[in-house]
Amino acid sequence: MDRRELGAFLRSRRERLRPQDVGLPSGPRRRTPGLRREEVAVLAHISTEYYVRLEQGRAPRPSGDVLAAVAGALRLTGAESDHLHVLAGTAPNRTGLHRRDVRPSVLALLERLPQTAGFVLSAACEVLAWNDLAAALMEDFGPLAPEERNLARRAFLGPQGTDTALYGVSDAPEFRLNVVMQLHATAARYPADPVVTGLVGELRDGSPDFARLWERHDVHAAPTLTKTFRHPTVGDVPVDCDTLALTDRDQHLVLFTAPPGSPGAEALALLGVLGAEAGRYPRRAPADDAHPRVSRLE
Repeated sequence: MDRRELGAFLRSRRERLRPQDVGLPSGPRRRTPGLRREEVAVLAHISTEYYVRLEQGRAPRPSGDVLAAVAGALRLTGAESDHLHVLAGTAPNRTGLHRRDVRPSVLALLERLPQTAGFVLSAACEVLAWNDLAAALMEDFGPLAPEERNLARRAFLGPQGTDTALYGVSDAPEFRLNVVMQLHATAARYPADPVVTGLVGELRDGSPDFARLWERHDVHAAPTLTKTFRHPTVGDVPVDCDTLALTDRDQHLVLFTAPPGSPGAEALALLGVLGAEAGRYPRRAPADDAHPRVSRLE
């Protein structure tokens, strides 16, 4: 049970609710944002003293029934409710290291996908494997050190305010917010993983934007269905975005495609030709890779 994070998460959700959101009268002007603690306690049918102790990180581990009642009182989404249970230690919790080895079948799938830029992302936002078209669209990941393949670092510690910071994507602010949400959930699942805790600490220290978004304690976002890359050679590349969960290793397969005959499809086809001719993207990281467990395409 992570009492400090549990309390901070509950407080952040409470402060986002207005009385009218839960059927309560607004009453006189309030000195603090959101609901009062006693109002949440009434809605959850628990004592105010106990709820206050939960937010202050002084309460014993709550039962599943209490957490369900609090989640209902705070109008939590499914993802937020799951996160609440993880923080309270009442849900299965991965206490080891997050997986960074990619299944061979997924590596083979990346190679076989036609007109599709695809890559595998770890729970800590590191690009673990990619195909040629992803390298042409985004970046040649092969020569990079593992820490340089981390999209969270690139989003918050990279060259801010430039088209190259996030490959010229049209949804850069939303992407950064999604990264913070993913890392919040990852940190709850892997509280003892030094790679995860070190990454979060580095980003909080090095990026005021990350630190500000981290304190919001958001853990759920609407999926990104489309985006546009601004490529230095072929110009704008509008694509559809699909993210598939690889649940056995807590990874995601990210796919960028475009409808046949569309400008995006033409741009991807041109990138495929240019990439093959230029030979820009080696499929394996250098032999001295500091993290040999990370899988690459053969």
